[in-house]
Amino acid sequence: MATVELRFSALPEHVRTARLVAAAVARRAGVDEAVLDEVRLAVGEACTRAVGLHQHVGITAPVKVSLIEEEKQFSIEVGDEAPHAVPGGKTSGDGDEPEAEEDEMGLAVISGLVDDVEVSAGEEGGLIRMTWPTAPAVLPPI
Repeated sequence: MATVELRFSALPEHVRTARLVAAAVARRAGVDEAVLDEVRLAVGEACTRAVGLHQHVGITAPVKVSLIEEEKQFSIEVGDEAPHAVPGGKTSGDGDEPEAEEDEMGLAVISGLVDDVEVSAGEEGGLIRMTWPTAPAVLPPI
Protein backbone atom coordinates (compact mmCIF):
# COMPACT_ATOMS: atom_id res chain seq x y z
CA MET A 1 0.00 0.00 0.00
CA ALA A 2 1.52 3.29 -1.14
CA THR A 3 0.34 6.64 0.20
CA VAL A 4 1.05 10.15 -1.01
CA GLU A 5 0.19 12.96 1.41
CA LEU A 6 -0.41 16.52 0.37
CA ARG A 7 -0.98 19.47 2.71
CA PHE A 8 -1.77 22.94 1.49
CA SER A 9 -2.76 26.28 2.93
CA ALA A 10 -6.52 26.78 2.95
CA LEU A 11 -6.49 29.07 -0.08
CA PRO A 12 -8.60 28.54 -3.21
CA GLU A 13 -5.61 28.89 -5.53
CA HIS A 14 -4.09 25.66 -4.14
CA VAL A 15 -7.11 23.52 -5.05
CA ARG A 16 -6.00 23.29 -8.69
CA THR A 17 -2.65 21.84 -7.63
CA ALA A 18 -4.39 19.24 -5.45
CA ARG A 19 -6.58 18.24 -8.43
CA LEU A 20 -3.57 17.84 -10.72
CA VAL A 21 -1.60 15.79 -8.18
CA ALA A 22 -4.63 13.57 -7.49
CA ALA A 23 -5.17 12.88 -11.20
CA ALA A 24 -1.49 12.06 -11.75
CA VAL A 25 -1.33 9.66 -8.80
CA ALA A 26 -4.69 8.08 -9.77
CA ARG A 27 -3.40 7.46 -13.30
CA ARG A 28 -0.24 5.86 -11.92
CA ALA A 29 -2.30 3.72 -9.54
CA GLY A 30 -4.30 2.25 -12.44
CA VAL A 31 -7.56 4.18 -12.30
CA ASP A 32 -9.31 3.95 -15.68
CA GLU A 33 -8.56 6.91 -17.97
CA ALA A 34 -12.30 7.43 -18.53
CA VAL A 35 -12.74 8.11 -14.80
CA LEU A 36 -9.87 10.57 -14.33
CA ASP A 37 -12.06 13.62 -15.02
CA GLU A 38 -14.42 12.46 -12.27
CA VAL A 39 -11.44 12.06 -9.92
CA ARG A 40 -10.28 15.62 -10.71
CA LEU A 41 -13.75 17.09 -10.25
CA ALA A 42 -14.46 15.19 -7.01
CA VAL A 43 -11.11 16.13 -5.48
CA GLY A 44 -11.61 19.74 -6.54
CA GLU A 45 -15.04 19.83 -4.94
CA ALA A 46 -13.82 18.17 -1.70
CA CYS A 47 -10.81 20.49 -1.44
CA THR A 48 -12.90 23.58 -2.21
CA ARG A 49 -15.31 22.51 0.54
CA ALA A 50 -12.45 22.05 3.03
CA VAL A 51 -10.91 25.42 2.11
CA GLY A 52 -14.30 27.10 2.55
CA LEU A 53 -14.82 25.51 5.95
CA HIS A 54 -11.36 26.56 7.13
CA GLN A 55 -11.85 30.13 5.91
CA HIS A 56 -15.36 30.40 7.35
CA VAL A 57 -14.19 29.36 10.82
CA GLY A 58 -10.81 31.13 10.60
CA ILE A 59 -8.61 28.05 10.84
CA THR A 60 -5.03 28.46 9.59
CA ALA A 61 -4.19 24.74 9.64
CA PRO A 62 -3.56 23.18 6.22
CA VAL A 63 -6.05 21.06 4.32
CA LYS A 64 -4.86 17.44 4.21
CA VAL A 65 -5.17 15.17 1.18
CA SER A 66 -4.09 11.50 1.28
CA LEU A 67 -3.84 9.52 -1.95
CA ILE A 68 -3.87 5.82 -1.08
CA GLU A 69 -3.05 3.05 -3.54
CA GLU A 70 -4.25 -0.35 -2.37
CA GLU A 71 -4.36 -3.74 -4.08
CA LYS A 72 -7.53 -3.30 -6.16
CA GLN A 73 -8.60 0.23 -5.32
CA PHE A 74 -7.43 3.82 -5.11
CA SER A 75 -8.70 6.11 -2.37
CA ILE A 76 -8.45 9.81 -1.75
CA GLU A 77 -9.09 11.29 1.68
CA VAL A 78 -9.63 15.04 2.07
CA GLY A 79 -9.57 16.21 5.67
CA ASP A 80 -10.40 19.49 7.31
CA GLU A 81 -10.02 20.68 10.89
CA ALA A 82 -13.23 22.72 11.05
CA PRO A 83 -15.59 21.70 13.86
CA HIS A 84 -18.76 20.12 12.52
CA ALA A 85 -22.12 19.53 14.13
CA VAL A 86 -22.33 16.19 15.89
CA PRO A 87 -25.59 14.31 16.49
CA GLY A 88 -27.21 15.64 19.63
CA GLY A 89 -24.62 18.40 19.94
CA LYS A 90 -24.44 22.07 19.12
CA THR A 91 -23.77 23.22 15.59
CA SER A 92 -20.33 24.60 14.84
CA GLY A 93 -21.35 27.64 12.82
CA ASP A 94 -23.45 30.66 13.51
CA GLY A 95 -26.45 29.24 11.65
CA ASP A 96 -25.64 30.61 8.18
CA GLU A 97 -28.15 28.92 5.90
CA PRO A 98 -26.27 29.72 2.66
CA GLU A 99 -23.11 28.10 4.09
CA ALA A 100 -25.01 24.94 5.04
CA GLU A 101 -26.70 24.77 1.64
CA GLU A 102 -23.38 25.26 -0.15
CA ASP A 103 -21.82 22.50 1.97
CA GLU A 104 -24.65 20.09 1.18
CA MET A 105 -24.48 20.97 -2.51
CA GLY A 106 -20.75 20.14 -2.55
CA LEU A 107 -21.39 16.78 -0.91
CA ALA A 108 -24.18 16.07 -3.41
CA VAL A 109 -21.83 16.81 -6.33
CA ILE A 110 -19.18 14.50 -4.88
CA SER A 111 -21.76 11.74 -4.34
CA GLY A 112 -22.86 12.12 -7.95
CA LEU A 113 -19.29 11.76 -9.22
CA VAL A 114 -18.06 8.93 -6.98
CA ASP A 115 -19.86 5.65 -6.30
CA ASP A 116 -17.99 4.87 -3.08
CA VAL A 117 -17.95 7.89 -0.75
CA GLU A 118 -17.71 8.03 3.04
CA VAL A 119 -18.19 11.30 4.92
CA SER A 120 -17.36 11.59 8.60
CA ALA A 121 -17.40 14.71 10.72
CA GLY A 122 -17.08 15.69 14.34
CA GLU A 123 -15.83 18.39 16.65
CA GLU A 124 -12.21 17.76 15.56
CA GLY A 125 -12.92 18.13 11.84
CA GLY A 126 -14.21 16.18 8.88
CA LEU A 127 -13.02 13.63 6.35
CA ILE A 128 -14.27 12.69 2.91
CA ARG A 129 -12.99 9.34 1.63
CA MET A 130 -13.56 8.59 -2.06
CA THR A 131 -12.63 5.23 -3.60
CA TRP A 132 -12.30 4.01 -7.18
CA PRO A 133 -11.42 0.54 -8.52
CA THR A 134 -8.09 0.06 -10.25
CA ALA A 135 -7.12 -2.17 -13.12
CA PRO A 136 -4.23 -4.58 -12.61
CA ALA A 137 -0.97 -3.27 -13.99
CA VAL A 138 -0.16 -4.72 -17.40
CA LEU A 139 3.56 -5.16 -17.86
CA PRO A 140 4.98 -4.87 -21.37
CA PRO A 141 6.35 -8.07 -22.86
CA ILE A 142 10.05 -8.67 -22.43
